[in-house]
Amino acid sequence: MSNAPAGFDPRAQESRWRPGASSRRSVHMIGNAHLDPVWLWPWQEGYQEARATFWSAIHRMDEYPDFIFTCDQIVLLSWVEESDPELFDRITQRVKEGRWVNVGGWWVEPDCNMPSGESFARQGLYGQRFLRSRFGIPATVGMNADPFGHNAMLPQILRLQGIDSYCFLRPGAHETAMADTAFWWESPDGSRVLAYRIPFEYGSSAGGLAFQTEKAIAQADHALSQIMVFYGVGNHGGGPTKANIESIYRFDRMGTYGQVTMSSPRHYFDELARHRGPGGMAQLPVWRDDLQHHAPGCYSAHSGIKQWQRKAQAALLRAERWAAVAAVRDGIRYPRADLERAWKQVLFNQFHDVLPGSAIESAYDDARDQLGEAIAICKRIITQAHNVIARQVNVPLDVDTQPVLVFNPHPWPITTEVELQYNARALSVHVLDAEGRQTPSQRIQTQATMSDTGRGAIAFEVELPAFGYRLYRLHNGDTPATTPFSGEGLGTLKASENVLENEFLRVQLDPRTGWLCSLLDKRTGVDLLAGALGEHTHICQDPTDTWGHGVVSYNWPGDAMHTDRIVLRESGPVRARLRVERSWGRSTLTEEFILGHRSNRVEVRVTLDWREQAHLLKLRFPVALENPIGTYEIPYGTIERPLDGAEQPGQSWVDVTGAVPGGGSRRAGLAVLNDAKHGYDVSPAGDSGGQAVSPSIGITAVRSPVYAWHDPRQLDPDGFYSYQDQGVQHFRYLLVPHDGDWRGAELTRGAAVLGAPPRAMLESFHTGTMPPQHSFVDDGAGQVMITAIKGSEDPGSSDLSSSDLIVRAVETLGRPAKAHLDIPLIGRTIEADFGAYQVRTFRVPYAAAEPIVEVDLIEWPLDTTEPA
Repeated sequence: MSNAPAGFDPRAQESRWRPGASSRRSVHMIGNAHLDPVWLWPWQEGYQEARATFWSAIHRMDEYPDFIFTCDQIVLLSWVEESDPELFDRITQRVKEGRWVNVGGWWVEPDCNMPSGESFARQGLYGQRFLRSRFGIPATVGMNADPFGHNAMLPQILRLQGIDSYCFLRPGAHETAMADTAFWWESPDGSRVLAYRIPFEYGSSAGGLAFQTEKAIAQADHALSQIMVFYGVGNHGGGPTKANIESIYRFDRMGTYGQVTMSSPRHYFDELARHRGPGGMAQLPVWRDDLQHHAPGCYSAHSGIKQWQRKAQAALLRAERWAAVAAVRDGIRYPRADLERAWKQVLFNQFHDVLPGSAIESAYDDARDQLGEAIAICKRIITQAHNVIARQVNVPLDVDTQPVLVFNPHPWPITTEVELQYNARALSVHVLDAEGRQTPSQRIQTQATMSDTGRGAIAFEVELPAFGYRLYRLHNGDTPATTPFSGEGLGTLKASENVLENEFLRVQLDPRTGWLCSLLDKRTGVDLLAGALGEHTHICQDPTDTWGHGVVSYNWPGDAMHTDRIVLRESGPVRARLRVERSWGRSTLTEEFILGHRSNRVEVRVTLDWREQAHLLKLRFPVALENPIGTYEIPYGTIERPLDGAEQPGQSWVDVTGAVPGGGSRRAGLAVLNDAKHGYDVSPAGDSGGQAVSPSIGITAVRSPVYAWHDPRQLDPDGFYSYQDQGVQHFRYLLVPHDGDWRGAELTRGAAVLGAPPRAMLESFHTGTMPPQHSFVDDGAGQVMITAIKGSEDPGSSDLSSSDLIVRAVETLGRPAKAHLDIPLIGRTIEADFGAYQVRTFRVPYAAAEPIVEVDLIEWPLDTTEPA
């Protein structure tokens, strides 16, 4: 009975007794404990479970000398380090023995579509540095077992973090055309990782592993002589059990599945390469695309967490930049610890059951508080830096004026409008720049609704240098009629009850629908919306669960909201604003269309008061184009996807470009940029509810499923449930018409400005050594865009003066480019060639005699995982 799958099982029995007739297959059993730190429980429960699970793994190692445990999600190790030093010491010893294997290298297993490129960089920055500092060994295998899809730029990000291979589970074989188990995954820049789709599941039951192993072998590529089978109780932690391990011994001796051994992902990938040989590895299939889809409802579930994340990510990038300026110029301590604490709050809440909206309701109270802490840290850093800079700007006394400094956080020049609330100096004011030249301005509604005139508000145009500031002044009195504005397009802004027009665009709203019936680009003569068919608002029942399991598309027929009224709210020299109010059921939607006096895009400010349950709202943007192509922004890149109505994840913008009807070979397009949403579709012309529709972009503005409701569980008709996204939310989007394809429309930069507008700050009079305007960093506003400016993470640096500046940039148009990145902050320049969508990071010393060094995303020397 010693070789039976159950019953008496002498431990002395060795695998050399495996029958000769057994399979030649090698099955690498990967013992792990998938632990969701937040999901159907709060993070505090996950905190305790990490300690319990890791003690269990240590005990299994004490009992079984060949047991190997694979661990990812570095936050769990950090929790154990701070709460149980004895356990952490035991883990450290097992790492030295090679029996505790850390993989992943990221702070958590995040959603792999919605975070920004910089967030993926920081997942590895903090994760890999933790592993290196505590154990001396960073991860070389990436692992995201449970996230619901994976963006196409991940191979480059992983390679720049010292990771050469990648394990994942989803999408499953039924959810994608990619049928391979092991393959090369290549990102648009050409970077590759050796990927392995985990067959069947990442976790198992607590008993014997026959079911787990058989299902995994059945789903794996039968041509592989080496496969991985993941086992261990998971989701709420637990890990491998004694019964799991005993069954591995039994099945190895029996030869049931071939050679069955406890292993690790690193060992598996090494053995796969050794058995196939160099030529054999080259023959593995190559996948050049993203890895989608699973749970498309998660691209839109819980609007709050999506918007909080967007705000926090943008705030952190601004805070790093301004903190670096204050440290370099003024010796202000670089707040490395504060920024790390804020980043870790952001990274933690990118976890794949938090950011996708699939956790319990109380989890979002914690997420709101944690992300609020991150944003508050950033605001303090930014405010301090701005005040340190402001006190040094020379602001001569002029008693009839109020100085205002406007700060541009972006490393390229921008022209835009800013809004300022101020202490009223007079019933009316106008705006001058530092040289006394008039700049367009107009009074707007104040935030304070008071009976006195103690507060005023103004909108005015600013022209700002790259990553820097410019001085303006509020001057008492109305705009002098004898002082002409300067700049093209001035004086051409017109507004009526349903038309906005300037030198570049003419926007006309249909009084019945409240949507645009015309968007004429006067530069080209192309009207992208003339003759376009289809409603702008679609509300329909949504019976799908929180995840949207089984969903392919949310482009379903539905009801249009009723247009209640259109109001001209503003008409001045700076901008005009039309307000459209709609209603449906108990919900209301307000869209305010804003056209600046020389803007080539339309801003729309949205206020949605949503009171529907188990319904969704799509905002749809029909276009009058033929044979269109859809392009989505993804982290550090873009991707084309078919116009098939599929619900897709994206970053800040989606574009549809096609042939102009009757225009021969001429092409034009419309891009929609937004600051809060991630669920999109691009849909072809066709029929919707019996009505003809044109090609269109769709944004899933809101869904309202029950929190953490998972098919096939049915809702109790008499049950009491909490539905997502009830109440008021605000977000903004831009309509950007363009000629040719999307590359000439500066969409990625426009989205960055939308998400992080300039800051206007009231200032006092004083002498100073700094001029009225100044730039600290300038990337040239070309194809290559700087994404990060920060202090180095070199260990032991307590302030920036003892480390270096880190500058990261990415090519944004998918074409090779030469970049000239000017850094007047420290008097240095970076000249570099970039491939298509290539990300490059540079350590820039202050001393001109020291060379600029390219580093990876961990800020270690390129092509190595070891720090300098």
